[in-house]
Amino acid sequence: MGSLQEPWLLENGNLKGSSKEIRHGRTAHNMSSSSLRKKSDLTLVSKVRYGMLRDFLTNIQEVILGTKLSVLFPAIPLAVVAECYGFGRPWVFALSLLGLTPLAERVSFLTEQIAYYTGPTVGGLLNATCGNATELIIAIFALSQYKIDVVKYSLLGSVLSNLLLVLGTSLFCGGIANLRQEQKYDRRQADVNSLLLLLGLLCHSLPLLFRMTTGESAAVTAGDPTLQLSRASSIVMLIAYLAYLVFQLFTHRQLFEAQEESEDDDQDGASEEAPIIGFWSGFIWLVGMTAIISLLSEYVVETIEDASDSWGISVSFISIILLPIVGNAAEHAGAIIFAFKNKLDISLGVALGSATQISMFVVPLCVIVAWIMGIKMDLNFNLLETGSLALSIIAVAFTLQDGTSHYMKGLVLLLLYIVIGACFFVSKTPLNKVNIGNSGAKIPVDTIFRA
Repeated sequence: MGSLQEPWLLENGNLKGSSKEIRHGRTAHNMSSSSLRKKSDLTLVSKVRYGMLRDFLTNIQEVILGTKLSVLFPAIPLAVVAECYGFGRPWVFALSLLGLTPLAERVSFLTEQIAYYTGPTVGGLLNATCGNATELIIAIFALSQYKIDVVKYSLLGSVLSNLLLVLGTSLFCGGIANLRQEQKYDRRQADVNSLLLLLGLLCHSLPLLFRMTTGESAAVTAGDPTLQLSRASSIVMLIAYLAYLVFQLFTHRQLFEAQEESEDDDQDGASEEAPIIGFWSGFIWLVGMTAIISLLSEYVVETIEDASDSWGISVSFISIILLPIVGNAAEHAGAIIFAFKNKLDISLGVALGSATQISMFVVPLCVIVAWIMGIKMDLNFNLLETGSLALSIIAVAFTLQDGTSHYMKGLVLLLLYIVIGACFFVSKTPLNKVNIGNSGAKIPVDTIFRA
């Protein structure tokens, strides 16, 4: 692996910040994704005489083949071919969903590589922005097609999957693998995330309660007080999330820094502390990966209803259960792997951090973006959805209150997720109409959640 230290891999001069500082600032998301990476043997590539060709081949090997999920990359061109040549729409949906899985992990890898050059603070901000890029891009494409129900369901499903499925599986597997050890974690990080999740829950609940007490119709209109309340609440949530970033990256960074690997991982510490690709290479790859995610997200949004009809599964179940599980499989698997190693702080950082980011950043941002686009999206997820979210957050808060864990806690969270999944599997959401913009025109789309 000595070839990794060659100057042509670094592209532009020295790194910003010491290797100790960079390694010390790695987040739980970075550590989780790194568990699915594999070392690349650059012996043959390093023998290539031409510098530009050698750089290109190195980047291909590290970015495309440097993950255990590289076997899923062929799903990306297959999805494009299926779309271009008119294959069955369910096939396009399934292939696009599979293609998103390695891309989400690679985005995390590339943001970490860029952080080696920008320093831990800028890298942390970049990771906070791109951490749930897949969900955000899918939501924006769904908004552009006026599929507000897909936006709400997919974001709700991401929060539920992180709180119940990822955290539950991590606690359960970690408890089984470490039966003779007491599993402990830092409660302070969990407390901060729980408070933010409760704030997000309040902002979700108030529009629902307001509509129920006033007895207004479920349709969202231009002068709807619920819509105005949702937009004001979204601004408050974004302010809270910005404060959370300051808290996480500046004033209390030590609470959120990932545990360091020991013993086995220290053997290859040099490779962890040095970047694998250059800054501009990482930036170009990140832009390219984001563009591909956008393309596949558009395919997913366009074909989700066709897949629902073909498979006989409701759109709500696909959006809440299938999309989050497949789309974030890499991150979820990483959290579970670290739970096996009795590193629960990393697992909790992944599960709670992702849930907090979606609830406090992605959801309100979608409301604001919809406002700019002239689409009337509110925070009213209706009774069944909001109730499921509330019970999940409360259950997780009780689970994490004592700073210790065992497999029974994880099992209960998993059973909660199964029950909620069964509920949405049998649930059939009716199609409704929504007013778009200020023109008063009505477009038939699935937009309103009925309790």
